[in-house]
Amino acid sequence: MKCFVLASILCLPIGLSAQQSIPQIPVHATADFLKLPPNLYLGEVAGVAINSKGHIFVLSRGNTVGPAYAAAATQLLEFNEDGSYIREIGHNLYAWSYAHAVKVDKTGQYLGGR
Repeated sequence: MKCFVLASILCLPIGLSAQQSIPQIPVHATADFLKLPPNLYLGEVAGVAINSKGHIFVLSRGNTVGPAYAAAATQLLEFNEDGSYIREIGHNLYAWSYAHAVKVDKTGQYLGGR
């Protein structure tokens, strides 16, 4: 037991000196950047993608007032580069309830995601 305690004490300075400083990631956050139309709410955001035009695609779960069931629970929303709402893609599309991400290709077309 004494050997274990001694070994632990000897290894302690090595572990402390091996730690690196945590890099700072610059970020600029803007509250309420996305401008939603009346009666449309963001819930849990499962995925976000930006195309070459700067349009923002958001896969959101939570535009329901009751239980989150299938197509009513998930929507894919498109916003322009300043956060203004453009459209909902595939309104009440049942497949959205199985999506886990959103992707756009190099030409800016929506690809879906899973």
